[in-house]
Amino acid sequence: MDPQGDPLQKRRAELGLWDAVSVIVGIVVGVSIFQVPPTVFSNVDAAWKGIGVWCIGGMVALVGALCYGELATTYPGTGGDYIYLTRAYGPMAGFLFAWSWLTTVLTGNIAAMAYVFADYAVRLFDCDPRAAVWFAVSAVATVTLFNAMGLKAGKTLQNLLSVAKVLGLAGLLTTGLLKGSTFSLQASQPVDGPGIGLAMILVLFAYGGWNDSALVTADVREPRRNMPRALIIGTLLVTVLYVLVNIAYVHALGFAGLRSAQAPAADVLGLWLGGKGAAGMSLLVMVSALGAVSGLVLTGSRLHARLGADYRIFSWMGHWNSRFNSPVRSLVTQACVSMLLIMGVGTDGGRNSIDRGLTAIGLSALPWKKYDGGFNTLVTGTAPIFWFFFLSTGISLFVLRRKDRGRERPFTVPLYPVVPLVFIAACCYMLYSSVVYAQALCLLGIVPLLIGILLFLISGRRQAPGDEL
Repeated sequence: MDPQGDPLQKRRAELGLWDAVSVIVGIVVGVSIFQVPPTVFSNVDAAWKGIGVWCIGGMVALVGALCYGELATTYPGTGGDYIYLTRAYGPMAGFLFAWSWLTTVLTGNIAAMAYVFADYAVRLFDCDPRAAVWFAVSAVATVTLFNAMGLKAGKTLQNLLSVAKVLGLAGLLTTGLLKGSTFSLQASQPVDGPGIGLAMILVLFAYGGWNDSALVTADVREPRRNMPRALIIGTLLVTVLYVLVNIAYVHALGFAGLRSAQAPAADVLGLWLGGKGAAGMSLLVMVSALGAVSGLVLTGSRLHARLGADYRIFSWMGHWNSRFNSPVRSLVTQACVSMLLIMGVGTDGGRNSIDRGLTAIGLSALPWKKYDGGFNTLVTGTAPIFWFFFLSTGISLFVLRRKDRGRERPFTVPLYPVVPLVFIAACCYMLYSSVVYAQALCLLGIVPLLIGILLFLISGRRQAPGDEL
């Protein structure tokens, strides 16, 4: 998309390099680093292999970041993948991507992270568990309000949360390295699970989210220089944090201890805080989850505004508030969908209502317990759609190189075509794995996608395909 032809591009770009890095760190470093390491290490037979899996995950993320660096600098408008998919495959591909992110994928992740924040808030403040839903709704509402007040307010909140998150992880890392004494990369035990395949799936999931930074390319100053740098620096920083924190886990708890840990971060912090270790972990997870919510709200609202600008059926979302320099209507719409998901998926009453609706039309109730709860069920069901579009974006790099041969590319993927092929192979693996794991639950992502096709046919695009792309 050419900046001169993009109506959403006529606003002020207020994100610097480190603001963009903060968005990446804020989104990627959610709660997985506190939850999945025991499972990852249970699916390898030696400590060094577990550390190696986290290193490989970081390398895959970096490979993907290099691909997105080329796409973001070649098409630096608002919308990220929406632009690349539309340009490569036609308007329907971009529309379905944006529709899926609005209805399930991105809003589902916002709701899930808000609920994680809420669950730990209930633990920290010893509240009635029924208050969790209100903590979650309040988190989404507060973050949305900050972003509605303008990009400066939104990025300030994001930067503060990202810094707090990194400092918290640094404290966890320092405690593990200084207080622990059982570290051995050679420690080994038999595999206690499906194997390294599951470990890789969990690690790649933990690294997910850096791609959402492409949605705010138009808000980044000098995007053709800063976007590749932000993507590379952000993914490298997350990789270093993840690898070091896992080393700290092994150092403090030992290989066997980490594999059996229920809450490794609490166990490590307990070496320093004693009985307050659980409280320290709750606070750290709350900050981390809220940072992810903030990053997703900031980036997602830009995508929905792009959709509203291009399609009459969503025109209310395309309005940009010039006073606050923010897509207020897009933010409100996104918050409403996320809150509906919180009420529907995050509560017993909501889940029962969904099941009654499904059985009323002859379908089976959802297996909520099988996938460890409401939001894990939602994330599991929509993961195949996520990886399908991620794969499509990877392939679009080849399509657009051929289709737009004469277009300037300020940044090009090194070692082309090897690097993008590695990224595509990783996406294929994750798509296959997510389908096998979700099975019939894939309908959670497929049904909204089919509805999206019908909406596209009646959507009334505002301009002919190619006018801005």
